[in-house]
Amino acid sequence: MKEIKAFIKPSRVQIVVEALRDAGFESVTLSKGEGTGAFKQKNASPSLDFNFADSSIAKLELVCQNEEMEKAVQLICGKAKTPDPGDGIIYISEIDDAYRIKTAKSIRIFY
Repeated sequence: MKEIKAFIKPSRVQIVVEALRDAGFESVTLSKGEGTGAFKQKNASPSLDFNFADSSIAKLELVCQNEEMEKAVQLICGKAKTPDPGDGIIYISEIDDAYRIKTAKSIRIFY
């Protein structure tokens, strides 16, 4: 299985989530955050005092079967894209296993 983490503009969240739901990707987790892309100034570095107020971001997470990953990525890219710079980024990770908290048992049935 694959885990998809997409960092997108908050203004595109509803469109992306509705498109994912319509395509059968029903379990999606959303988080609000702040971030920054490439630093423009020479010798610039991140700091806890750095003001990210103009860089709101939404993190969308979902897990899917390996064969569904490309469909989800293309859908997110298509719906999250804007004419402006900084549309976001998508990371893909392999899921080795998952456990149900209530039973502490592996739920490998999804493989």
